[in-house]
Amino acid sequence: MTNLNMFTSATPNKRSAETRSLILHTALATFRQHGLDSSTMRQISKEAGVALGAAYYYFPSKEAIVQAFYDSVQEDHHQRVSSALSESLTAELEARLRIAFHSKLDILQGDRHLLGSLFRYTGEPEHPLSALGPGTRPNRDRSIAVFALAIGDEKLPDDIRALLPTALWALHMGILLYFIYDTSPNQERTRKLVDGVLSLVVRLLALVKFPLLKPFRGSLFSLLRNAGLFPEPPSPSLVALQEHQP
Repeated sequence: MTNLNMFTSATPNKRSAETRSLILHTALATFRQHGLDSSTMRQISKEAGVALGAAYYYFPSKEAIVQAFYDSVQEDHHQRVSSALSESLTAELEARLRIAFHSKLDILQGDRHLLGSLFRYTGEPEHPLSALGPGTRPNRDRSIAVFALAIGDEKLPDDIRALLPTALWALHMGILLYFIYDTSPNQERTRKLVDGVLSLVVRLLALVKFPLLKPFRGSLFSLLRNAGLFPEPPSPSLVALQEHQP
């Protein structure tokens, strides 16, 4: 009776949030156990102990549930990186990038099989769950923002600073694909790959600062914009680089 009184005394908004959270966590557990394709909204509602109509009220489809999963992953990633960076304000760039990459692997450690079923949509640009499609653009933007946070106020040329967060996001997507296939204990090979690649990235960044590489950078960014891979407006320094192109 006490528990019932506690429930009825809760505000409608709180009960709604609790119901939504229950359905989401039940759905993810169902996806992990039975796979995304084999799971149904009816099965999810039954295991959550809610009416089928209630499940559809909060999540119109399984795709909506996966989108909520994406959102929760991005929020968790941002919080972990922000917290870790606030405790490591003097950390070198490589250490900050390791925080961003390894924390994402920590979050997804138990969802490798689920990720495998979701990555297949990447080849379907119009699918709402495609990692490269318009339906997940807000998630990409939030993920890119986390890598920008890790870069911080590192001294970099303006053009490199503009591209680097997106480049790191693309790199981390490739790492996640390897992560899915990594059968080593606790995916240790992926962790070592991350550390090795980030060490190379930091060394490369040191090289691209040289003035002799400015013409090359100008050509590179022009190429990326023409291919639609770098749509951001050019910075003043980037404009200056292009003006000096032969």
